[in-house]
Amino acid sequence: MLHELNHVIDYIEEHLTDDLSLESISEFAGVSDYHFRKIFFYIAGITLSEYIKNRRLSEANKDLLNGEKVTDVAFKYRYESLDGFTRAFKNWSGILPSNVFKTGLSKYFPKLSFVINVKGGLAMDVRIVEKPAFNLVGVTKRVPMQFEGVNNEIVKLAQSITDAQQEEMHSLQNIEPYEVVNASYDADANFLKEEGDLTHLIGVLTTLDQVSDRLEKVSIPACTWAVFPNEGPFPDTLQQTMARTYSEWFPTSDYEVIEAPSFSFTKMNEYKENYAYSEIWIPVRKK
Repeated sequence: MLHELNHVIDYIEEHLTDDLSLESISEFAGVSDYHFRKIFFYIAGITLSEYIKNRRLSEANKDLLNGEKVTDVAFKYRYESLDGFTRAFKNWSGILPSNVFKTGLSKYFPKLSFVINVKGGLAMDVRIVEKPAFNLVGVTKRVPMQFEGVNNEIVKLAQSITDAQQEEMHSLQNIEPYEVVNASYDADANFLKEEGDLTHLIGVLTTLDQVSDRLEKVSIPACTWAVFPNEGPFPDTLQQTMARTYSEWFPTSDYEVIEAPSFSFTKMNEYKENYAYSEIWIPVRKK
């Protein structure tokens, strides 16, 4: 997968001045658009669209330093208007594009290159599970994206669950895993600085369709699941395992992510403070 990713980076470089769609990039990579964006983000630490924008603005900066006209540079890198390019360049570099040649100031965003980083002693367990269609049912809330630490808005969501909601979820639960799960979906586009929100659900799995208006229902199609068990300090171990699934396991596996909510559950250890067993369930299909 790393070899393919470097080929994709070369492809992007060759088409920075073309109408470069994210769909065409994933088609070139030979995997689904959803899978490629996920893998790229977890390995590169930046979204694919943000990477392309940064590379275009970096190359635009070089052209401006060489004395090319701002208008020509704007349209060369596929901006629809001079104002749009000026705003984007100012936000990215801190200076107006018209001042680059005068001042000689520049900012550079290098081309990415993916290499293998071997870390010994970090085994990753995974099992593949086939599941029929089911529903995620529970309580939901739009919460801010947060990749590390405890998300206080999710804590508040858990605390808001009423006895009636809890009883209904318990009565509906009829498919493994028989645990209260956390699922996140419908994330806003700006992952880079953890800006934006996503929908978080706390609930259970059920094959039943009749759900009261006390709970939300999300339908999940029959599919294959990659399950990653993990145990250790909570929430660090869970979050580190999630990152490793995308940055280490998927790039070397025969599976790709499909566009459906993943979920996890956590069982706190009553004898060890902030220590838990967790499982992450990610919907996948064979490449």
